[in-house]
Amino acid sequence: MILQNMEEQDSEQIAQLEKEIFKDAWTQIGIEETWREPHSFIVVAKEAEEVIGYSIVYCVLDEAEIAKIAVKETKRHNGVGSRLIREIEAKCIQKHITRILLEVRESNVLARKFYTKEKFVEDGIRKNFYENPMENAVLMSKIIGL
Repeated sequence: MILQNMEEQDSEQIAQLEKEIFKDAWTQIGIEETWREPHSFIVVAKEAEEVIGYSIVYCVLDEAEIAKIAVKETKRHNGVGSRLIREIEAKCIQKHITRILLEVRESNVLARKFYTKEKFVEDGIRKNFYENPMENAVLMSKIIGL
């Protein structure tokens, strides 16, 4: 498995994974628009030419927000997510970012355990943040590079 910055041709596979994994999937056009934004980056995990995981990150001043992180279902529990987190952290440190933020569905216990294992801490709740179904978001963050 290799980690690399997204290339434009990866957007189709990312959009397909979005549909498989998320109820509120991003479109290929949305992914490409984000990829072109100067204050964002997308990292992909690949085996051969297949995208098996990805992360979408926005950067503002000294903070970054993980908008999406996902791993193909058949590739989970093999360290792909942890490697994506480490790559995000390395890129953020290069950009002098000291804090990474994210939000996760309150019911997504597996993701919350994963983020806790990766040393993220819960900061609070954002009421009724998600739709389909309506649900609270758990806000989490991690201090890096200090």
